[in-house]
Amino acid sequence: MGSMFRSEEVALVQLLLPTAAAYTCVSQLGELGLVEFRDLNASVSAFQRRFVVDVRRCEELEKTFTFLQEEVQRAGLTLPPPEGTLPAPPPRELLRIQEETDRLAQELRNVRGNQQALRAQLHQLQLHSAVLSQSHGPPMAAAHTEGPSSERTPLLPDARGPHADLKVNFVAGAVEPYKAAALERLLWRACRGFLIASFRETEGQLEDPVTGEPATWMTFVISYWGEQIGQKIRKITDCFHCHVFPYLEQEEARHAVLQQLQQQSQELQEVLGEAERFLSQVLGRVQQLLPPGQVQIRKMKAVYLALNQCSSEAGVSAVAHRIPSRDMPPTLIRTNRFTASFQGIVDAYGVGRYREVNPGESHCILTRDQPSQLLSGSQGGLCLRAPYTIITFPFLFAVMFGDVGHGLLMFLFALAMVLTENRPAVKAAQNEIWQTFFGGRYLLLLMGLFSIYTGFIYNECFSRATTIFPSGWSVAAMANQSGWSDEYLSQHPMLTLNPNITGVFLGPYPFGIDPIWSLATNHLSFLNSFKMKMSVILGVTHMAFGVFLSIFNHMHFGQAHRLLLETLPELIFLLGLFGYLVFLIVYKWLQVSAASASTAPSILIHFINMFLFAQSPTNQPLFHGQEVVQYVLVVLALATVPILLLGTPLYLLRQHHHRNTQRRPVGQQDKDSDKLLASSDASTSENTWSPDEEKAGIPGDDEEAEFVPSEVFMHQAIHTIEFCLGCISNTASYLRLWALSLAHAQLSEVLWAMVMRIGLGMGREMGVAAVVLVPVFAAFAVLTVAILLVMEGLSAFLHALRLHWVEFQNKFYSGTGYKLSPFTFTVDNE
Repeated sequence: MGSMFRSEEVALVQLLLPTAAAYTCVSQLGELGLVEFRDLNASVSAFQRRFVVDVRRCEELEKTFTFLQEEVQRAGLTLPPPEGTLPAPPPRELLRIQEETDRLAQELRNVRGNQQALRAQLHQLQLHSAVLSQSHGPPMAAAHTEGPSSERTPLLPDARGPHADLKVNFVAGAVEPYKAAALERLLWRACRGFLIASFRETEGQLEDPVTGEPATWMTFVISYWGEQIGQKIRKITDCFHCHVFPYLEQEEARHAVLQQLQQQSQELQEVLGEAERFLSQVLGRVQQLLPPGQVQIRKMKAVYLALNQCSSEAGVSAVAHRIPSRDMPPTLIRTNRFTASFQGIVDAYGVGRYREVNPGESHCILTRDQPSQLLSGSQGGLCLRAPYTIITFPFLFAVMFGDVGHGLLMFLFALAMVLTENRPAVKAAQNEIWQTFFGGRYLLLLMGLFSIYTGFIYNECFSRATTIFPSGWSVAAMANQSGWSDEYLSQHPMLTLNPNITGVFLGPYPFGIDPIWSLATNHLSFLNSFKMKMSVILGVTHMAFGVFLSIFNHMHFGQAHRLLLETLPELIFLLGLFGYLVFLIVYKWLQVSAASASTAPSILIHFINMFLFAQSPTNQPLFHGQEVVQYVLVVLALATVPILLLGTPLYLLRQHHHRNTQRRPVGQQDKDSDKLLASSDASTSENTWSPDEEKAGIPGDDEEAEFVPSEVFMHQAIHTIEFCLGCISNTASYLRLWALSLAHAQLSEVLWAMVMRIGLGMGREMGVAAVVLVPVFAAFAVLTVAILLVMEGLSAFLHALRLHWVEFQNKFYSGTGYKLSPFTFTVDNE
């Protein structure tokens, strides 16, 4: 029965293994994933441990694997998941894997380098072809007008002048488009206009050899004369990283070169195609090698890191030895995809103390005793934990978020994440907000489902009531007895429902709230009373359940005295005061009719008078002998306070004195017999030792000396004050269920009235209404998601979280433990 409520049992074990079998044993323990190693070499540097060389070799392999994975992703390919469960490879396989991986990586580097060189060469040929194929026809005179005589001075002097023997030269090439304007301007200014430059954009886009992205280039042809001008032009083009190509003056020669370039490009493309096909073959081999290799090397590295924590002794045989310990063991709770988010809510408050009642839900598997000096799970089988938080958290959220439409949207959103949870793209998403939602997808699924249920209870769907069953009200009977005229009805679209009219009530509505209340002016008053009392009932029930769960902790840890001195007084105090308040609410619902509702006594005044030991002449009792019952309950509640305050400390003090009086002077003979008894007890405890915190053994002298009565009294006083005052504040805190539920309903009503109702009334004709409703509905949908689903949902989530942490869990859950961190190969993808 204990495994149904609390964490798994763990034991402190020492495992001695032969050196030859250590690697295999630790590997098998990693597959089990229920063993935590303790570092026995904490004082030894990480660089001085035994298997540091093997760890480095694994890390070098991981770097090579990273390079191969990047190359696969660069090619737009995906790595298939490894097939089956791959164990850690034997140590002798490390050299073979390393040689095969290095050979494949070097081959990939060579192929990729050749491909890059071929692409760069092809890109140069294409640029050269683009330069020669562009129709550059620059004017014979400079087009710029820098200087007073630049428009009238030709670039080339008259053929009959003194420079008639000078030859016109050309510089042609290509440059990035964003550099073209600056290049042209700098050329003109540096060469003082003694050139003719023509820039043209390429007709098509050329593939970049590095990135593979298509890009547009600017080709240019510069004609000049004079060697000095040519040197300046070449220096400037070099500074701009231009691609410069030979440019022949004769058109026929350029055409011949162009044909030759095109032929070379075709041949190069064929060679490049062969290189890419060979590259795809190499990448295919990488896809086969990489997934299993990554898993195996990670496991191998993890095994060596675990072995580095173990001490080394020669000539040992395989021995497993359980070590008794009085230290509080760690907490081990196994979760699956469904329960992980719920357990996360509990662990965010604090990790449970070892073997105390766990308010979260968890699905676990217990295994055998396991290694070196370690913590392990004990032998056991499959267990399913009590679903406390998995039920109460979505339900309390839904009480504050009850709406069929909003709950359905949340449910469908979570359902979509659940159905696509195994897709790699969904798991690999890096958005932090998305990861938060995805991690709590099952929690959102139940929150939406419970919200649909409470929405049917409230009869609200986007703030609109739905008529699923016939109404239990007869409006005709109310209209006949009220004497409403047609003029009155036309001026009052919403009327007040009065149940104190004969024949108006035909019977209870089958499920939820009658939809006719949505047409009544006293709708809010009715819901106020209903939801406020509902919140009190739910709150007291939730807190009483938390106190009841503490019984299992006291029984498990062998603290029977706490059942009588703590749990029983707490239940009497809580139920005697606030349980009585719940009784008054239910009793008034059942006994007071609509006819006597106007003269019905006030529960709040009765509850106040209960503490004041007073009576109100205008507030009649609900039942005979109510004053006596109230006096008795208050006296009982007050009587439990000194029991809570002094009961446990006095009992522990008496036990402490009783153990001290049982001791007698110890002689030499007694010492010898005590040694024999101690060795017998140690042997017994070694074989039948229970790992529970308070069942580990009888406290020794050192532990007895640590008993300080003042600290015990102080802690118990704090607990008593916290519980007694907390019962009042916690009950009031549950009224947030009422407040947030009304706030959510009113926000939904305002959004409908301010957006959809106005949109529906803007046009009566079919065409006009259709055009108007498109943006109106879009605005309504956006505001619904942003305000009511996201903001209101987050608010309700935080308040439900607070109700569990402060009002519920503090009744039985200390949260002062620490998690077991097992050595495992399993990757947590949940």
